[in-house]
Amino acid sequence: MTSTDQHRSGELADLLSTLQRHRGFLRQTVTGLDDEQAARRSTVSELCLGGLIKHVASMELRWARFMVGGAVAMRSEPVDWVAQFRMQEGETLAGLLDEFDRVAGEFDALVATLDLDTAHPLPEAPWFEPGATWTVRRVLLHVLAEIAQHAGHADILRESIDGAKTMG
Repeated sequence: MTSTDQHRSGELADLLSTLQRHRGFLRQTVTGLDDEQAARRSTVSELCLGGLIKHVASMELRWARFMVGGAVAMRSEPVDWVAQFRMQEGETLAGLLDEFDRVAGEFDALVATLDLDTAHPLPEAPWFEPGATWTVRRVLLHVLAEIAQHAGHADILRESIDGAKTMG
């Protein structure tokens, strides 16, 4: 193994470990909740805890497609931007967590097979810099930041439901 391979495996291990840690923080915020609590909008925001779990799984799926096939693959399935943040009739917290765990496992397994320097142009969207290209490494950093941000959102939502402080 070359020093570059060792650096990459160390870098990849660090990125995946940090990703798993922040997923764990998000998951911890729903521990002990029932479906009604997970679906409750506990602030003026449209967000609910089950919706955040659902959104993160959906977001990881889209970025996994991007890392392999670029913007076209990322947009290969339609996204319901409203419904992904809410628990729908018939959805359960247990079911959303099962999907969250399944997607996380597949995402991590996929990333372990990719070169962190592989890059694709981003899709056109108002929130992306026009013409920008992201590497797999940059996608991992983005996914990590988004999960960490949503874990913070979830902590506030959980505290407003029952006073539990999951992160502090």
